Amino acid sequence: MSAPIDRPGKIIAIHLNYRSRADQRGRTPAAPSYFFKPSSSVTGTDGVVERPAGTELLAFEGEIALIIGTAAHRVRVEDAWSHVAWVTASNDLGLYDLRANDKGSNVRSKGGDGYTPLGPDLIAAADVDPAELRVRAWVNGDLRQDDETSDLLFPLPQLVADLSQHFTLEPGDVILTGTPAGSSVIVPGDVVVVEVDAPHSPKTLTSGGLRTTVTQGTVPFDGTLGSLPAVDDLQRAEAWGSREEAGLPAEDAPEAPAAPASASGLSPELRAKLIAAPTAGLSAQLRKRGLHACFIDGVSANLPGAKIVGTAKTLRFVPAREDLFKTHGGGYNAQKRCFDAVNEGEIIVIEARGDATTGTLGDILALRAKARHAAGVVTDGGVRDFAAVAEIGLPVFSRGAHPSVLGRKHVPWDVDVTIACGGATVQPGDIIVGDSDGVIVIPPALAQEVVDATLAQEEEDAWIAEQVEAGHPVDGLFPMNAAWRAKYDAARGAGAGAGTSA
Repeated sequence: MSAPIDRPGKIIAIHLNYRSRADQRGRTPAAPSYFFKPSSSVTGTDGVVERPAGTELLAFEGEIALIIGTAAHRVRVEDAWSHVAWVTASNDLGLYDLRANDKGSNVRSKGGDGYTPLGPDLIAAADVDPAELRVRAWVNGDLRQDDETSDLLFPLPQLVADLSQHFTLEPGDVILTGTPAGSSVIVPGDVVVVEVDAPHSPKTLTSGGLRTTVTQGTVPFDGTLGSLPAVDDLQRAEAWGSREEAGLPAEDAPEAPAAPASASGLSPELRAKLIAAPTAGLSAQLRKRGLHACFIDGVSANLPGAKIVGTAKTLRFVPAREDLFKTHGGGYNAQKRCFDAVNEGEIIVIEARGDATTGTLGDILALRAKARHAAGVVTDGGVRDFAAVAEIGLPVFSRGAHPSVLGRKHVPWDVDVTIACGGATVQPGDIIVGDSDGVIVIPPALAQEVVDATLAQEEEDAWIAEQVEAGHPVDGLFPMNAAWRAKYDAARGAGAGAGTSA
């Protein structure tokens, strides 16, 4: 039967329901969980869906849609299917770029116009066995999804009965029953076709092909109104279906050789040199090269004797404002995204405008950074759970302890942007070195030159210290005049570490 599906009163979708999808995601729910989609997201076959400007992760999900025929309120499982009038195809489209900030509710990520195509034809529910339906999806003619309801974690009648115990299901309401493995990212120009049928029925029962074409949007989101699209490798892997499909290295893949100093990392050799070089010496070499503002002022380490070396991953807080904290402070906000995405050897550097009267991280986020093998954290704000963070063993350079929560003074705003921390400008990928004297920022292009000069100066200073300890006056020795320079060069050339003759 063919019939239009206009504006259902309710659209309820389940998060995970196919075993194949649960296996792909690495988690199997003990009970069904749901989210709502707006009726304005409904469209029919041969429709288009827009991938908004500035986004990359629009994904299709072929699903079986149930259309309620008679009101269901607290019905039993054995009676539930009688309340379903029709079965058809659906494409539960979602924009992963917006998922993080509405995680679970999927309000914006799955509520866009055209994000719920339904149809084209309706299969009478009375004519099919709910345990013997099939859903398939093709992208540009290639079969991407193919699974049957015998593979469901929660059978279709159970979904109807479960939902009916919480609210009345009314005629025309739609239940989207989950997607199997194979959902992936689609791009402008792609054509997705979804079909539902009953392959084991003696009759030919099919929804027909539900066709949707992807187009490119041109209007960006307005960040002054709410949170902007943001993606990380976790979202990419889940949107594409796997890290491999997303073009990401496997999590257990051997680590690639480290690159030379750059925004992407440090070579082991350069890291070792920076660990050996004190910040006092590094800062002196930076000053010699005309860089006088590379010091993050006012911070000290939570662990006595801590030394950190790594590349900067930046996080920016803006001053607290109640309406902005409501839109940017909750959910999977910029602070959480930063700690979830920090890589091994990186240092999270936080702009908190020097305000130490509230915490900028606590023990949970410190545990996450530790698990991600971050090299440390630098913040020009305060730290909650100060003692607990120290026990975790994560080196944190901050302005001290403070018990207050983030929202008292800050709104987490954005990640991986140029920031100001403790009076210093920090860009993503800058090299951060911290020790008991403080924290400095080194431009990656200067790192090798600066650290080599620092270590050479340290060797020279150690020789000078030995001369002073032996009783020589500092005049002419520190800094060295020509006579002392000749003695130093001779001692170094002879392989001697010291000489005490005048």
